[in-house]
Amino acid sequence: MSSLIEPSQIAHEQELVWLEDIDTLDYVRQSLDRLPTRRGRPAYHRDGRMVGYATLSPSARASRASGTFLRRVFWLLPHDRDQQPGGLYASAAPSEAVDPRTLGTGIKGYKTERSEGGPPSDAMRELGIELPKS
Repeated sequence: MSSLIEPSQIAHEQELVWLEDIDTLDYVRQSLDRLPTRRGRPAYHRDGRMVGYATLSPSARASRASGTFLRRVFWLLPHDRDQQPGGLYASAAPSEAVDPRTLGTGIKGYKTERSEGGPPSDAMRELGIELPKS
């Protein structure tokens, strides 16, 4: 979950790879997954779909116990707001969700008014960003 992600766990990220246009998404779910490689598209074993993932620099070390690497994976479930705008998350976001515009390599991201389904902030209005109409 995003609140449990520590800066040291994502310090070796080299790139965030997006499989979808994040400008159309109010939020994405993020998790730290144990994966066998530093790079490449990971296998996806959740409901819904993977929308992005992190790759790691060569300096990232594998876990001594498992030989795996901690990498972030970004995903959405079928009942998330992008598929069901008036559904469960019409005016909130899941606990592991963050606004994808706040993410970066080594930056865990955070929730915003937009990701929470609330009114646009002053900053959003100044940038001309509008919330989707439900």
